[in-house]
Amino acid sequence: MKLATVLHSLGLTGSVLDFSKTIISVDTYIAKETPVAKSRLLANIGPDGDKSHGALAGIVIASPSTKNPDYLYTWTRDSALVFKLLIEDFVSGDDPSLRGLIDAYISVEATIQQTPNPSGPAGKGGLGEPKFNIDGSAFTDPWGRPQRDGPALRATAMMQYAEWLLKTGNSSYVKRSLWPIIQLDLDYVATSWRQPTFDLWEEINSESFFTAVVQHRSLREGSSLAVKLQQHAESLKYNAQADGVLCFMQSFWNPDRAYMRANTGGGRSGLDSNTVLASIHTFDPSAGCDTATFQPCSDRALSNLKKYVDSFRRVYALNKGVRTPDPVATGRYPEDVYFGGNPWYLATLAVAEQLYDALLTWHTLRAITVTPISQHFFTQFAPGISPGTYRADSNSTSSTYSHLSAAIRAHADGFLAVVARHTPPDGGLAEQFDKASGAPASAVDLTWSYAAALTAFRARKGGSSGAWGAKGLDVVC
Repeated sequence: MKLATVLHSLGLTGSVLDFSKTIISVDTYIAKETPVAKSRLLANIGPDGDKSHGALAGIVIASPSTKNPDYLYTWTRDSALVFKLLIEDFVSGDDPSLRGLIDAYISVEATIQQTPNPSGPAGKGGLGEPKFNIDGSAFTDPWGRPQRDGPALRATAMMQYAEWLLKTGNSSYVKRSLWPIIQLDLDYVATSWRQPTFDLWEEINSESFFTAVVQHRSLREGSSLAVKLQQHAESLKYNAQADGVLCFMQSFWNPDRAYMRANTGGGRSGLDSNTVLASIHTFDPSAGCDTATFQPCSDRALSNLKKYVDSFRRVYALNKGVRTPDPVATGRYPEDVYFGGNPWYLATLAVAEQLYDALLTWHTLRAITVTPISQHFFTQFAPGISPGTYRADSNSTSSTYSHLSAAIRAHADGFLAVVARHTPPDGGLAEQFDKASGAPASAVDLTWSYAAALTAFRARKGGSSGAWGAKGLDVVC
């Protein structure tokens, strides 16, 4: 599929798109939006962010919106995803100015860990508390609690910083100050992963695929870090629990419908951005197209992605007339009614990011494998394609490899084009955009939306956060 075809399906022409009344390319949109997303993300972090007045140092506000909806709180999950991005920017050398902010985040999260809250004290369930007031105090009103993904994501973010500190010779700080914070989260994950949890959308209390996947990653990384810190008993414990989580993850697969169920309860179809986010946030470029860990180019992840995207083709008026399989706006799940049930920026960006991650892996492998499970995904770009491995360096299959690579990259760019088309002139990203008009909707300046844009842009350039231990794992049940 040519990019021009993708853009034409969106009501655009040629190789350009209409953004803020200016004709620009996807590349130009990224160049324009990147500094906006970065600056507005930082504006939502206390104490000096322009839109986070009253927030403690290192606190990430979800949004400056205070009514309809009120998001002026700090969520453990959102904060961890934001700082994972910032830590990656820092340790890669892209932004050396971030160290003070990272240290502030670690300090305030250590305090929040110990803050008694409705879920309990730190050692008795309190780490599952999903959100706090921006002054660090407990939020005590009724809410969907516990949410068990936060500690895992926070540990993963901090472990990336810890690894950098170890490499740069600052092991004493890691052992003395950082490891106790990380260990507290990992111990919580290790002892609670079997228990029900509210999902990341805070609506269903059952088991969540996203939660299980990020818990698995954190335990593997924790086991590796524990060895480096000579915490061998902890390493064995985390690895043993990770084996159990990896087995549990497989139970979410729906073999009859060829997609991953997002939750074990809730009475919905199970098609959900939860699963796409799970894939991109546990991407390990060294793991190839591993199915067990749901790598972006795995057959299950690709089949799931197509089923998820297709479920929105008739849900939003915005998608009316867009031909299958061309890119469309996507949301949390097709049954969604929150704020009228609209597309989300971060959900549409996640589709693009999974495809870019898959392309990076295929480029490394110099091959694309089609299986009976993923075949219907690939037929979007090569009708009649048969299962098999199509190699870049083979006389017989290189043309198929090249065609698929180009078509899938254009497909991924098409999802960015959807986001660009509905980005307002100032580059601000809300939580949602209206399913009929495309206008920004719900909370303004959602920090997670900006983080999602930046990670998708990075993935398009072939960037990733690196290996975390997904390669060569066996599922033992």
